Amino acid sequence: MTEPGTVPLVLFLCVHNAGRSQMALGWFNHLADGRAVARSGGSEPGERVNPAAVAAMAEVGIDISGELPKRWTDEIVRDADVVVTMGCGDACPVFPGKRYEDWVLADPFGKSVEEVRPTRDEIGRRVQELLASLGAG
Repeated sequence: MTEPGTVPLVLFLCVHNAGRSQMALGWFNHLADGRAVARSGGSEPGERVNPAAVAAMAEVGIDISGELPKRWTDEIVRDADVVVTMGCGDACPVFPGKRYEDWVLADPFGKSVEEVRPTRDEIGRRVQELLASLGAG
């Protein structure tokens, strides 16, 4: 868990680390302003970040175009204070003593920017709530 004087570490996990978790990471970095740190990962990382997710985030002034899907590691999960899962089910890691949140959100895979906007906005709302709960909002 977070030591006094350090910032909380949040990990956003989904299957491909190409849509939902990347949008969450983008929102988090945009809103946290250094008061907390986040990473993202996937159980089966895709080849690139979903272009509709990139475009939807750009509409709200957040650039995630430079991100690349990554595989989560046990070490990264162990280091996290909060693990937010999004649709990875049994593939998502569970370690005792961690705070877990499971966000049920529509997968942006194969969807248009118009279809991704509601998921983007819901993720933004949830990230704000998460940051507030961490005292970093």
